[in-house]
Parts: sequence; C-alpha cells; structure tokens
Amino acid sequence: MEISVGSILEGTVKSITKFGAFISFPGGRSGLVHISEIAHSYVNDVKDHLQEGQQVRVKVVGIDEAGRINLSIKKAMDPPPRPQNSNPRFGGTQRSGGASYNGNSSRPASAPSGGSARSGGYRSGGASVARPASPKEQPTDFEYRLKQFMQTSDSKLSEMRMTEKRSSRRSGHK
Repeated sequence: MEISVGSILEGTVKSITKFGAFISFPGGRSGLVHISEIAHSYVNDVKDHLQEGQQVRVKVVGIDEAGRINLSIKKAMDPPPRPQNSNPRFGGTQRSGGASYNGNSSRPASAPSGGSARSGGYRSGGASVARPASPKEQPTDFEYRLKQFMQTSDSKLSEMRMTEKRSSRRSGHK
C-alpha cells in the first residue's frame, strides 16, 4: 500500500494514548492521529471518540524524515455545518432578550452613547469600551469573539501608549 501526503486511507485504531491514537494500515505500517486532529470539536479524552479495533478514515497530513506518518481524522471528513449567527454584525438581526443592536457597539441601539456603567459600557482613558455581555448572551461565534478581543487589545495598547507619552513628557524625556 502506497502512503503519501494528501491520501485518504482506511485504517484500524491500534492503540490509544492521552495525546492521540495510533492507526495501523494493511502492510504493517502505522501512523499517529494527534488529539487535535480527531474531531472538529474540542477533544478532552481520546477514548470519548475512538476505541481500539475501530475502523477509521484518515488523511495523511505529513511524513517526517524518520518515516513517521502524521494523520488527521477531521481532515478526512466534511466540516460540520456552522451554526446560524444571530449577531447583527454578521448578518443576524437580534440578540437574546429582544434588544436590537446597532453595528458599531455592543450596546443596544437605544442606549445612550455616554458609556456609563449603567448604560452597559465603561470609560477607559477617554474611550468608551463595551462591557462584555452576560454569559447567557455571549455569542459563541469564533470570529465575533476574536474581533471583540482585538478591539479590547487595541484599546488597551492605545491607552498604554498614551500613558507612556505622558510620563515621558513629565520626566523630560522625548
């Protein structure tokens, strides 16, 4: 049996470890499916997804200089459908709770833009930063969470730079 990078093969789970599973192929060769390549979702325990003796379909993702074969189960299958997004920034209409949201902040469209603690935001260095939604309302979409993280990081970096400029002016250094 010819094993090459990119090929999709059928194999048998030979053994399971805490970091993945070894898959054997006809002809005596075997390879490793790392725990991160078992499923599209987070895998805490390999035994929750695989059993010894189970037939699996895998994709060869790499072969190193020592001849070790790196495999992926999740790349050998179609990705799961993405959940419907209810975030208005990405084409949705409303969040839970019925409040309509505008595309520029995480505050309801009807909330004042002052950024006070009562209106859902707080002031940080002159910039209004949206307060995170309660865990019940937080969207699970990765792109949305990444965007929120980047905005928060940018805000904090700007604040740090302004603080550095102020302190260097006060100390007489430019």
